[in-house]
Amino acid sequence: MAFFQYVNGILWGPVMLVLLLGTGVLFTWKLRFIQIRRLKSAFKETFAKMFDKSIGADAAGISSFQALATAVAAQVGTGNLVGVSTAIAAGGPGAVFWMWISGVFGMGTVFAEAVLGQEFKESVDGEMTGGPAFYIRNGLGSKPLAALFAVSIVVALGIVGNMVQSNSIATAMSEAFGISTLVIGIIISILVGLVIIGGLKRIAHITEMVVPFMAVMYFLASLAVIIINFESIIPSLKMIFYGAFNPTAATGGVIGVSIKQAFRYGVARGLFSNEAGMGSTPHAHAVAKVNHPAQQGLVAIFGVFFDTFVVCTMTALVIITSGVFKSEAMRGAAMTQAGFAQALGGMGEKFVAIGLFFFAFTTIISWYYFGEVNIKYLFGKGKVKIYRWVVVGCVILGAVMKVPVIWEMADMFNGIMVIPNVVALLGMVSLVSKIYDDYEYNFLEGKESEYENKDLK
Repeated sequence: MAFFQYVNGILWGPVMLVLLLGTGVLFTWKLRFIQIRRLKSAFKETFAKMFDKSIGADAAGISSFQALATAVAAQVGTGNLVGVSTAIAAGGPGAVFWMWISGVFGMGTVFAEAVLGQEFKESVDGEMTGGPAFYIRNGLGSKPLAALFAVSIVVALGIVGNMVQSNSIATAMSEAFGISTLVIGIIISILVGLVIIGGLKRIAHITEMVVPFMAVMYFLASLAVIIINFESIIPSLKMIFYGAFNPTAATGGVIGVSIKQAFRYGVARGLFSNEAGMGSTPHAHAVAKVNHPAQQGLVAIFGVFFDTFVVCTMTALVIITSGVFKSEAMRGAAMTQAGFAQALGGMGEKFVAIGLFFFAFTTIISWYYFGEVNIKYLFGKGKVKIYRWVVVGCVILGAVMKVPVIWEMADMFNGIMVIPNVVALLGMVSLVSKIYDDYEYNFLEGKESEYENKDLK
C-alpha cells in the first residue's frame, strides 16, 4: 500500500496535471479552438449519425454513434458519481469550475486521440482494430512505448480497474437493497460474460442501447432534485465560480480549502472522469466507420462535453444545492446518495445504486474491450479467451474485496499508461493539425481530400 501511494504521489503530482492540461491547451491552440468553433458541428456529427444504420453492420467496424456510445460508457462511470463528490469534498464547490476547465481543454486532446486512432487503425483477423499502441508504434515509431502502454492499460482498466467498478456496484447495491456483495458480484460477472463473449459488436450494441437510456434517466432525476432545491441554484453557482478563486469565503468558512486544492482536485477528477489524454477512448473511436478522421474527432469532442458539462455538472449541482457537501462525515458515493435522498427520500439512495450499476457495468464492458485490443496487440488473438476468464474472475473478486490497495494500483497503472500516450500526442501535433486542415479546407469544401475514406463517400 505504502509503495503504491508513494509512486502515485509522484505520478499524479503537479507535473502530471500540468502535462495533461498543457497537452489540451496546446491542441486547443494548434486546432484554433476547435471545441468552441466546431461545437455545433460536433453535435451535428453525433446526432445525425445516431440514427444512421447504413454503416457499421459488417465485421470491419462499427458505426460512429456506436463508437461514441462505447467511449461514453467508459467515460461515464464511478468518476461521475464518486469522483465529483470527492472533488467537492476535498476542493470545495470551486473544484467544479476547474473540472469544467479541464473538460474544455480535454476536448482538444480527445479530438487528437480519436483522429490518430482513425489514421493508424488496422485490420487484424478481419476485424478493424486501433488505439494508442498502434499510433505509438506506427506513428511515433516506438515499439517499447507502445508495449508499455498496452501492458499498462490491460492492467489498469481491463483487470484492476474493473475490480474497482464491480466493487462500486456491489457496495452501493448492498447498502441500498441489503444484498450480499458476493451474490451481486456473481450476477455482474455472468452479465459481463454474456456480453463480452460476443466481442466488439455485442459490446457496441449494448452500449448503444443502454447509454442513451441511462443518460436520460440520470439527467431527469438530477433535474428533479435541483428543481426541488431551486432556491439554492443561484447561491450554488456563486459558490462554484467564487469558490474557484476564494474557496473559504465562498462557503462562509464551512470548508477550509485553498485555491490550490480546488484547482488540483477539480482538474484531477475532471481528467479522471472524461479520460482525455489517458488513451482509453481512442480504442472505440478508431474502429468507427466515417468518411474522414476529423469527423470522429468531433464526435469524441461531444463525448467529453457530455461527460463533463452534463453528467458531472448535474451531479455537482445535486450535491451543492442539497447542502450535503458541508458534512465532513460523507465521502464518495455516500455523499451523492445523500444529495438525492435529501430531495427524493429513500428512493434517492436506491436510484443512485441503480444508476451506479448501469454506469459501472457499461464501463466494465468497455474497459474490457480496450484491454482486449491490447491483448491482441501484445499476444495475438489466441490469448483473448484467457483474458476474458481473468476479467470475469476479477469482477467477482473485486465485488467482495476491500479496495484501498486496488484503487492505488489502478491509479498507478493509469498514470503509467498516460505517459506514452501523451508523448505520442505531443510528437504528432503537426500530423493532427494537418488532418484537421485537410478536413476544414478540403473535405468540407468538396475538394480532393488526402485523408478521406472514399469507400464510404
